[in-house]
Amino acid sequence: MISQDNYYKPREMQPIDDHGVHNFDRPESIDFEGYASDIRKIQAGETVYREEYTFNNASKKPKMLTFNSAPVVVVEGIFVLYYPELANLLDLKIFIDAKDHIKLKRRIIRDKVERGYDLDDVLYRYEQHVMPTYEKYIKPFMNDADLIVPNNHNFDKALEVIRTYLRARIV
Repeated sequence: MISQDNYYKPREMQPIDDHGVHNFDRPESIDFEGYASDIRKIQAGETVYREEYTFNNASKKPKMLTFNSAPVVVVEGIFVLYYPELANLLDLKIFIDAKDHIKLKRRIIRDKVERGYDLDDVLYRYEQHVMPTYEKYIKPFMNDADLIVPNNHNFDKALEVIRTYLRARIV
């Protein structure tokens, strides 16, 4: 699995909103050229090394990640379908979605527990960055996916469909 998170541009290159807050939820926050290049290398059988993105946590030392070619490579990220040069590299495009209130709840829990953000910061970013970005840069590409998976409670049945598809492709 290769995650879009490891392709964030440095903090000083991130867009800043009208209130002076870095907005990491914009397509220009991501090094798409590097991401697509690494995917092409993996597809060509090469090994790719990339420094882990630590969400600007200065106390966390990033690891060096190794991505090897494999029969199945999962390319993950909210902007994967937005960037055509990346989307065109994928054999199966899956869009995972959830109801807005569930996305917000998950975001609050994740940002508080994993990143130590306070509730006001999480809500500000969700309202000012996350949802406008979703509406403008993510949701419009939902219908470009081969499969749309609702993730409101669980996605066990969808995962079984995906496993079956992948097994048939690998054999």
